[in-house]
Amino acid sequence: MEKEGFVSKVHRKKPHFKPMPRHIQRSNAGKSVIRSRVEHVFADQKSQTGLFVRTVGITRATMRIGLANIVYNMRRFLFLERLNAGT
Repeated sequence: MEKEGFVSKVHRKKPHFKPMPRHIQRSNAGKSVIRSRVEHVFADQKSQTGLFVRTVGITRATMRIGLANIVYNMRRFLFLERLNAGT
């Protein structure tokens, strides 16, 4: 991965029977911010739109996921518009 310029976004575990080093704590905290934002999107799509892809063919699956993403983005946009209208 490193040879290709990619950086690992996987959390590092605490050493057994030792305190977690400060630099690893900071690294994990930064990764958690990104992870929580992404996982909230997936959870919303799964709960609100009932996204469970069970189609024949990659084209139909891609289309279904794409439509779910559009619905999520529209709902998010409307939420943010209402939020700004109140201020």
